[in-house]
Amino acid sequence: MLTGHSTGIRTFKGQDRALRADRIGTAGLLLAVLAASAPLMVVAGVMPTAFAVMGIVGQPLLFVLLGVVLALFSVGYAEMSRHVHNAGAFYAYIARGLGGTAGAGAAVLALVSYSAMQVGVYGIFGHELTVLLNAHLQITIEWWVPALAGVALVGVLGWLKIDLNVKVLGVLLLVECFMVVVFDVAAVIDPAAEGLSLHAFDPATLTGAGLGTALCFCIASFVGFEQPAVYAEEASRPHVVVARVTLVVVGFATVFFTVSSWAISVATGPSEVVLTAQKQGPGLLFALTESRLGTGFADVLHLFFVTGMFACMLSFHHVVARYAFAMGREGLLPAAFGGTSRTSGAPALGSLLQSAVSLIVVIAFAVSDDNPIGDPTVPVLRLFAWSGNVGALGVIVLLVTTSVAVAAFFVRRGAVRSQAWRIFASAVSGVALAVIAVYAVKDFYVLVGTGPSSSLRWILPGIIGAAIVIGVGYGLVLRSVKPGLHSRIGLSNEAFQLDKAASTAGTTAPN
Repeated sequence: MLTGHSTGIRTFKGQDRALRADRIGTAGLLLAVLAASAPLMVVAGVMPTAFAVMGIVGQPLLFVLLGVVLALFSVGYAEMSRHVHNAGAFYAYIARGLGGTAGAGAAVLALVSYSAMQVGVYGIFGHELTVLLNAHLQITIEWWVPALAGVALVGVLGWLKIDLNVKVLGVLLLVECFMVVVFDVAAVIDPAAEGLSLHAFDPATLTGAGLGTALCFCIASFVGFEQPAVYAEEASRPHVVVARVTLVVVGFATVFFTVSSWAISVATGPSEVVLTAQKQGPGLLFALTESRLGTGFADVLHLFFVTGMFACMLSFHHVVARYAFAMGREGLLPAAFGGTSRTSGAPALGSLLQSAVSLIVVIAFAVSDDNPIGDPTVPVLRLFAWSGNVGALGVIVLLVTTSVAVAAFFVRRGAVRSQAWRIFASAVSGVALAVIAVYAVKDFYVLVGTGPSSSLRWILPGIIGAAIVIGVGYGLVLRSVKPGLHSRIGLSNEAFQLDKAASTAGTTAPN
């Protein structure tokens, strides 16, 4: 397997078919990936919702358990990154472990899932920005105005050099994390009447009908940890950096989310956290912050809540663009998608595709919104909740499939003995993630805020099912019609080198 050197991964088709190497170091990659997790959006949005809707007091313990599951997943996933460098990470790994047909299915699923998550954030971004403008500048506008402005700005940044974007993401991420840490410290210094209670870590707090749904909510908070592999071709020393960053991100997210959710429970008191979250809703974090650190700090925190969303949108935009690039380079999309910008080395057409999709979706939801200005129904409860949960479900399915593929990859290579621990870890995490996926489908109506009789509980997850069917069907067609292309799904640079070697030898590359 070609692993590349400090000069980058070179492809037989030339540098216009390759992402620019050595653009991202360990720190840059870490910041870009953590931005996708949107730490402040999780603390201010996901945690209060999980407390209020699911009634699970033991949310901090839940983050610990999910961190362990994802750490087990990362053991095999990180090792896989040493053997496969491909911007199509998930689908490339699945193709290498389970074959080209499964890889094609995963490629379509990844494109749909990450695109859905990215587009969904425009809804809450637009709504929250209008709230800030109205509160502080007395400017009243529709949510879709800043949402469309966000689409345009993200689209422009998507064309620029990835190292420039990493600086933007890094600054926003560091500030929002710092502000959350300040809140955590303030909550510990000034707890509610119950003091520094560790009741939230009692296993008994995980009982209740909302446990399965809470699992789905909380695991979505980690989405982004799997993205270092997407940047492998652009990273310095990818065979080392990608694995290292993946494991660091899982560890950081676990600690950060565990401590922050515990701080919220301490600030309200474990016995009151559910009721308080139900009363305050998404404003819980800001209310708790204002009572301890003042209105000014709470307002600045709200501002960085919005900029954190922007960083999240930009990070997911990069991921979608790179999946489209990898698919174009390997023939799963038109070849034009496999090209890069001559000036920035970015996957230009993939970036343009995601901008176009975002534009269309935001406009569609804007046209359907006949509610008063400031009403969160369409931008938050529909665009954000529907798209975000559809995307999260798709990523969970990809995690499950990748767990199987990683184990199969090492077994097929005859490395059962040397990779036994990683195979076992992948199997355990795969089973745990499959259970969460089942809960996600069963309780999808809770995730998107509809009733159990609503047709949306099946229609929305059906989008993920349709993506899988279309992708696998596409893979089967390719296997029949273009077996050479099918056999190279997921091989990327290695396939190019095989073609080059065959051409030099004057022979046809093996299928």
